[in-house]
Amino acid sequence: MTIQISTAQRLAHTGEYYFSQKLREIEGLNKAGADIINLGIGSPDMPPHPSVIKALTDSAELPNTHAYQGYKGVPALREAMANWYERSYGVTLNPDTEVLPLLGSKEGIMHICMTFLQEGDEVLIPNPGYPTYRAAAQLSGATIVDYDLTAERGWLPDLKDLAQRDLSRAKLMLVNYPHMPTGAQATPEFFAELVAFAKAHNILLVHDNPYSFILNDNPTSLLATPGAKDVVLELNSLSKSHNMAGWRVGMLVGRADLLQDVLRFKSNMDSGMFLPVQRAAVAALGLGADWYRELNQHYRARRELVYELLTTIGCTFDRQQTGMFVWASIPEGYADGYAVSDKFLHEARVFITPGGIFGSNGNAFVRISLCQPENVFRAALERIVKSLQPSSASV
Repeated sequence: MTIQISTAQRLAHTGEYYFSQKLREIEGLNKAGADIINLGIGSPDMPPHPSVIKALTDSAELPNTHAYQGYKGVPALREAMANWYERSYGVTLNPDTEVLPLLGSKEGIMHICMTFLQEGDEVLIPNPGYPTYRAAAQLSGATIVDYDLTAERGWLPDLKDLAQRDLSRAKLMLVNYPHMPTGAQATPEFFAELVAFAKAHNILLVHDNPYSFILNDNPTSLLATPGAKDVVLELNSLSKSHNMAGWRVGMLVGRADLLQDVLRFKSNMDSGMFLPVQRAAVAALGLGADWYRELNQHYRARRELVYELLTTIGCTFDRQQTGMFVWASIPEGYADGYAVSDKFLHEARVFITPGGIFGSNGNAFVRISLCQPENVFRAALERIVKSLQPSSASV
């Protein structure tokens, strides 16, 4: 007899991650011979620096590096993370108490929500924004309160409007600059206003900061804002900045007492990071400006091809955006970004991310990742041009 087991109520409003579903669909199309070009997911296709791989392999060959590790990471890793923050952002951190290594910053979003949020609390979530923010908040039992981001405001929240709301139950606000998916940047003046807003309303700011080195001449940290450490926890990652997405190396930095609270949850969820990965991360964090310069040369060339592709489709976009994606308004004649995505998936065999997966304010947009070689973007452009020709038949 087959038993019937219901899922927990906490999953009632949490579906499978969009890209998990879409990858299965693309896999099915590829099995049928479609040969889809995927321009959707921001998974760096280039390798880490050779010194990083060497540090991993050298350490993995040692007989004493395969045991469980501490929940806070080895001191050398925390020190490397603190030094990286000092060099990159001008932020001084105590590596013993103000740095917590993570198995990727996505893990950290869940840890923070489960540590600080519960039923009855409210959490402020950007619309559009990274879908994991919403999913993690829902799983915590908290009530989600969207705050609108629009092109007219440069994709920055209207803090004066937010201050007019009843924020008595608002406990946490998720922010992300450079912003994903729009590539918008925040000014130091806005960061100062944000910190003042959080202090005035007793709200913990969680700043997700994985894109600051990609096509951005001025990497910034919210923690560099005077007084920010009182109200800010910041997530960062080596996934994008060092081509280490699959290695799962992230960090949470900020107030020691708040990090200790997060550690109470985290220590029940994992058994530490593989020591050779930690040693490799130390090598990555020690790389100089030449690494980022070369990385961005590749992304800059790719972005020009994406601009051409989007222009061919009829999209419009802001050339000042940063990060490893290009966010664009859809052409007239389409209901939403999903319609644009579906058209080119089935008629050109090119997948473009619909902006609506990031929230309702993204419905009129699409997003393209820069994580493909130039020849792939050229091939995608050729397919799209062909699909738009009057004689082109649907695939």
